[in-house]
Amino acid sequence: MKKLFALVILFHVANSVKHSLRYFLTATYGVHDFPEFVGAATVDEVQLGYCDSNIKTVKPKPDWMRKLIEKNPEHMEWYSQRCLGYQYYFRVNIDFLKQRLNLTEGPHILQRMNGCEWDDETGEVTGFNQYGFNGEDFLALDLKTLTWTAPKSQAVLTKLLWNDDKATLKHLKNYYIYICPDLLKNYIRHGKSFLQQTENPSISLLQKTPSSVVSCHATGFFPGRAEMFWTKDGEEIHEDVEKGEILLNNDGTFQMSVELNVSSVPPDGWRRYDCVFQFSGVGDDIKITLDKSLIRTNWAYHPGFPAALVAGIVGGFLFLVIAVIVLWLKKRTDFRHVDGGD
Repeated sequence: MKKLFALVILFHVANSVKHSLRYFLTATYGVHDFPEFVGAATVDEVQLGYCDSNIKTVKPKPDWMRKLIEKNPEHMEWYSQRCLGYQYYFRVNIDFLKQRLNLTEGPHILQRMNGCEWDDETGEVTGFNQYGFNGEDFLALDLKTLTWTAPKSQAVLTKLLWNDDKATLKHLKNYYIYICPDLLKNYIRHGKSFLQQTENPSISLLQKTPSSVVSCHATGFFPGRAEMFWTKDGEEIHEDVEKGEILLNNDGTFQMSVELNVSSVPPDGWRRYDCVFQFSGVGDDIKITLDKSLIRTNWAYHPGFPAALVAGIVGGFLFLVIAVIVLWLKKRTDFRHVDGGD
């Protein structure tokens, strides 16, 4: 939550696959041209559904989720009631924080991310619940000690009050250790054919000017659990390398880039370097060798320069702005008494 709305989370798993169920919600005050409330849910970085205070309803996204809802309409009703309820209760929470922290009129943003991860090989389950306020970490639940932690002094009062509520803490532990993983496994069963399919990327070497870094850009891959890096003589390198985030394309696939500073690489040494793309624990590596003849440039018009790069970056940014959501917040009217939420 250090960056506003930047809730993309990456997994680097060698021998097994970690599945994730994540709920995000964001309430805003004084943010123009943006809904006062936005919600989204994801499984393995794939958006399951979306709602906001403008459309006032939950919209399931993939076909398999729509089919699941058709067979279980009460599931849709469950999400819809909570989505509508959160719009009011989180706005009340923002108003309370403004008053308690003596803040000006805005803009103000309250966020929560919660959910669980499940390792399909080891069976290990990890739960999480984190709050952010105005782009800064605010509260986080430590399930090992079953206590709330507050990185900011402004959140200490809330932390103390929530830590005194032992019944709610016990409820949260039960939710994240048992209920959330069961939901996740159910979603994986219904969406297995979609979630486990893979699409290999199109990989390009890009360079803005003859003296700039070379960017290895992969786009069109699925799922989003992937890694990309540079190697020299077959060994991964970190010096003079800068990795970018995984971004969502408009068609539901993903893209990412990793840059290499070639200023100190002699002309006869370029081919010692490879850009490597790999899915987490799935399939073989895909490699492209650093070769000047393969580089696409934009310091002069090049018909092969991928327009999808620009479109994908825009689409990815919009996804970060709207990828936020909701599952379970008890209906209270004072932020001091709102439990952690499951």
